[in-house]
Amino acid sequence: IVAVAMTFVIITAGIDLSVGSQVALINASAAIMLSFGVPWPVVAIGMLVFGALLGLAQGWFIAYQGIPAFIVTLAGLSILRGFALYMTKGYSIPISDVPGFLALGRGTVLGFPAPAIIALLIAGLGAIVISRQLYGRQVVAVGSNPEAARRVGMPSKWITASVYMLSGVACAIAGLLIAARLGSGSSNAAVGFELQVIAAVVLGGTSLFGGRGTILGTLLGTLTIAVIGNGLILMHISPFFTQIVTGAIILIAIWLNTRIFTANFSFSRRK
Repeated sequence: IVAVAMTFVIITAGIDLSVGSQVALINASAAIMLSFGVPWPVVAIGMLVFGALLGLAQGWFIAYQGIPAFIVTLAGLSILRGFALYMTKGYSIPISDVPGFLALGRGTVLGFPAPAIIALLIAGLGAIVISRQLYGRQVVAVGSNPEAARRVGMPSKWITASVYMLSGVACAIAGLLIAARLGSGSSNAAVGFELQVIAAVVLGGTSLFGGRGTILGTLLGTLTIAVIGNGLILMHISPFFTQIVTGAIILIAIWLNTRIFTANFSFSRRK
């Protein structure tokens, strides 16, 4: 779910390092509100709005204040995780007696897990938007050449800010689903999550330099990361080795982006 939104972000030549912290903050906030007896539909809608505002705030600094996305989202990574830790004091907040909410993470539809169905629906929606809708075409145009996009009348700054808002909404959905599946909210949720998300997107062929990417590629990249992680566990290899493999995947994918997909690529130094 978050990788779909990250695809939009990276297509604009941006990056969002704060997604793990956003998921943790939403996760913890939802659990705290539910523990106070707030109806779960109100909590769900409120968290979606909260996530959108978090993403939009970061997008404003990036698009309208000209601060590099890496710096803004790196700051967000620390700030938002800090808020989550402060709110929970480092403890998990249990969620009980909310069957409707827990069904979002544990329920099934025709034998398929509800979170998987939600993820596929969001991936399908993202694919339609990026390939067939005006907004998707504008995202690609801004990622290819923001100045050219601005000169032909596109709201390039707003487009840039809006993709971070989409990222915030996706993080809210992910945070709610994790809380519903585990039956608790924790400030330690989604630690290192941003690395997996970025790896899935770049492995799917989305260019870190902007202007190119597909949701289908991101879906395949996500499945590849998941299969590698599960495969290492089944082979009785330390789960900590997964981080090494994920980092290597990112490095190789970036190398392919910068070398093989350029017209002047050559394995040798000869021209």
